[in-house]
Amino acid sequence: VRDRAESLTRAEVQARLLADGPGGWGDALEENFQVRRYFFDARLHSTRDYGDLTFDGRASALATSLRSLADRFRGQPLAGVLLLTDGNATDAPQGLMDPTGLPPVYPVVIGQDEPIRDLAVRSTTVSLAAFEDAPVTIHAEVAAGGYAGSLLRARLADQDGQAVAEQTQRIPSGDATVNLRFQVRPTRPGVQFYRLRVGAAEEWEQFSAPATTTEATLVNNDRLVAVDRGAGPHRILYVAGRPNWEFKFLNRALAEDDQLRLVALIRVARREPKFTFRGRVGESSNPLFRGFSNQAPEEIERYDQPVLVRLGTRDAEELAGGFPKTAEELYPYRAVIVDDLEAEFFTRDQLTLLQKYVSERGGALLMLGGVGSYQDGGYGRTPVGDLLPVYLTTPTPAAPPASGLQLRFTREGWLQPWLRLRGTEKEENSRLGTTSPFHVMNQVRGTKPGASVLAVVEDGAGKSHPALVTQRFGHGRVGAWLLGDLWRAGLQNETARTDQDKAWRQLARWLVADVPDRVQLDAQRSPEGAGQAIRLEARARDPKFQALLNATATVQVRFLGVPGSTSGPPAQVHQPIQLTLEGSLTEPGLYEANYFPRETGAYVAEATVVDADGRTAGTATVGWVADPVADEFRSTRPNRAWLEALARQTGGQVVAPESLARWARNLPLRAAPITETWTFPLWHQPLVLLFALGCFTAEWGLRRWKGAA
Repeated sequence: VRDRAESLTRAEVQARLLADGPGGWGDALEENFQVRRYFFDARLHSTRDYGDLTFDGRASALATSLRSLADRFRGQPLAGVLLLTDGNATDAPQGLMDPTGLPPVYPVVIGQDEPIRDLAVRSTTVSLAAFEDAPVTIHAEVAAGGYAGSLLRARLADQDGQAVAEQTQRIPSGDATVNLRFQVRPTRPGVQFYRLRVGAAEEWEQFSAPATTTEATLVNNDRLVAVDRGAGPHRILYVAGRPNWEFKFLNRALAEDDQLRLVALIRVARREPKFTFRGRVGESSNPLFRGFSNQAPEEIERYDQPVLVRLGTRDAEELAGGFPKTAEELYPYRAVIVDDLEAEFFTRDQLTLLQKYVSERGGALLMLGGVGSYQDGGYGRTPVGDLLPVYLTTPTPAAPPASGLQLRFTREGWLQPWLRLRGTEKEENSRLGTTSPFHVMNQVRGTKPGASVLAVVEDGAGKSHPALVTQRFGHGRVGAWLLGDLWRAGLQNETARTDQDKAWRQLARWLVADVPDRVQLDAQRSPEGAGQAIRLEARARDPKFQALLNATATVQVRFLGVPGSTSGPPAQVHQPIQLTLEGSLTEPGLYEANYFPRETGAYVAEATVVDADGRTAGTATVGWVADPVADEFRSTRPNRAWLEALARQTGGQVVAPESLARWARNLPLRAAPITETWTFPLWHQPLVLLFALGCFTAEWGLRRWKGAA
């Protein structure tokens, strides 16, 4: 980096300061102190004369190197650390560094504070949304210095190098921040990588010839972005009390989404009282069928059980016994939809299991507003009624709302992208205004504290009634659609039918979003070690979603090079590295390990967890990007504020480069901390000896007083 109006780069300026001649500040330090020389990149290096300093390291572990010096000279009379740097590091903490144990630090700030001509991608964030048109949003913050009035060009490419989005924006001032927003739809599930490149439109062609550009550096113009859409398909259990139109439209809509699978359990005949005849003692089957065949008694039709139809099951065993009765059967589903089904259909244990499914497992529950739901379904004093976001009991019978109900979004509803189907509020209001009115509405006493009313309906009398209410419950979420004839919204025309299908898919995606799996893998910057160390954490749960103990967790790390760039090596050249995760001492079910990326590019890790019995609990995948150069060059300005705070906390001061000689002469006059270690027996202290004698005397007196001596 070359500062404005400077003929030398910052590296050349620093090399010239270090190559101090005879009689300079270096010799002045040697007269009074024993000088130890170091330089650092990703770690600390010892050197004799800085002749091997080449400024070609992958990272600048400034905070880690200072901590290493403090540990190396702990207990020794260290006068201070003279630090030549611009303060931009890959491991510098966001706040102030903990100064405990550090000697006085005297930073020499390399570089000027005036902005230079440079474009830098400061940060990128990824937002995964449940709405269908833009499931992935990539935000980027670009620092633009010295390009006032120029046109900023940004290009987003996939990992095959194909451009998926481009933007151009006018830079308003010479030192401005430009925010970019890209909406993309990944072509496949799982972890994918995108490459963002920014540059001035008039200099775009100079990326292939960096020597001809007027920009300070091009290493901060590119950023790799990791996007994880998850691996489906996600299974949703739909339970209904009768065949209805709601299931028809819901099933048709989700059939078009390859990330969702709807498993249905529909009752086609209710339970009827068993006939009582003067038959054989202990006979439980219907006697009318006696003698027609040689069927076993348990296979003969029984009229005291409901008739259920299973649709979309994985095999013949799934849901063969009706609604799941155990956690092992229910917890594999990411969401449960209950429609037009009274509470008596479930046993008390199944209702409690549904509550635990939401609160402990972290699943999602949605109740639709059929005639057998909510208060009419007898959920008022049940575990499911307790987790719903509305109060079901009504002190006095309430008059049903008038027909012709029109749906409207509330203020909170407008903030939910999965609820909207149009790009602007005006277009969305126009769509809602042309939707067919509804006629079936479940009355409730009110909404519970913490619940969010996302949609309401307005009747002919001008009154508003809650229509869609959601809330968090434990680790999961609950939704209540109080309308009983949502299918009417898709009968108007082909556009309405398409909108209804899209609305069902977005609602289902919202239900399954953020629902945990049995195995979860996270990759984050490790607080220990160098700035690019990655902490891999795998959380494993048993079939009841309790912490899985005594498991074996392994992770396989693959380096993919630099996706979207022809300069990166092909992915198949790099062999995967297998690591064994160790159990955490602080959290049950957590297995962790540190991984140190050695090259710049994209990484993918896949964890496999095997329980104590040798059964595979599950797998999980995560991706991340190691790009220390881009992290360090997010800003080309010297980080003077951080260096000043470091000097103030450690008792040092910031030294100007031209004042190095005067500082070296005055350093012997400053108060330097001297640490000396003393070791002595505690019993040789008079106060300790008197205290021990007092205890003996008190004990003897107490025994004499109580007659025990």
